[in-house]
Amino acid sequence: MPLLETIAAYNGWFYWALLSAVFAALTAIFAKLGLVGVDSDFATLLRTFVIVVVLGGLVGVMGKWSNPLNLSPKTLGFLVLSGLATGASWICYFRALSIGEASKVAPVDKLSLVLVAIFAVIFLGERPSAREWLGISLVGAGVVILGLKR
Repeated sequence: MPLLETIAAYNGWFYWALLSAVFAALTAIFAKLGLVGVDSDFATLLRTFVIVVVLGGLVGVMGKWSNPLNLSPKTLGFLVLSGLATGASWICYFRALSIGEASKVAPVDKLSLVLVAIFAVIFLGERPSAREWLGISLVGAGVVILGLKR
């Protein structure tokens, strides 16, 4: 199957994931430039404030707001845990960027790809194919190579 047909077969999720990667890359560059002369935790707070304002506006304008208390306790609990994990990730990421090179910090941060695959097998019952495990392993190998001292 040609590459474009393969990409098109992903029914849209691939394009959103690709855009996510582009914006994540820009996040690293903009954050590194923005961390000059500011504490990384304060920078994370400012970033979070911008996200809350922009996303709150988007949800409001598009009429997607609903009462969070109407969610099931399980759903609400997992979303709260996800938010806590996101916050912890951002704090660690900004601290790493404040002392390390973006070209090294960002790829190591993407070890999350390997961990997501492992956690998805354990907690969600997903079963990546051998080809997918190969790609995941290559990402892991890249992280190890980046982490090795010269």
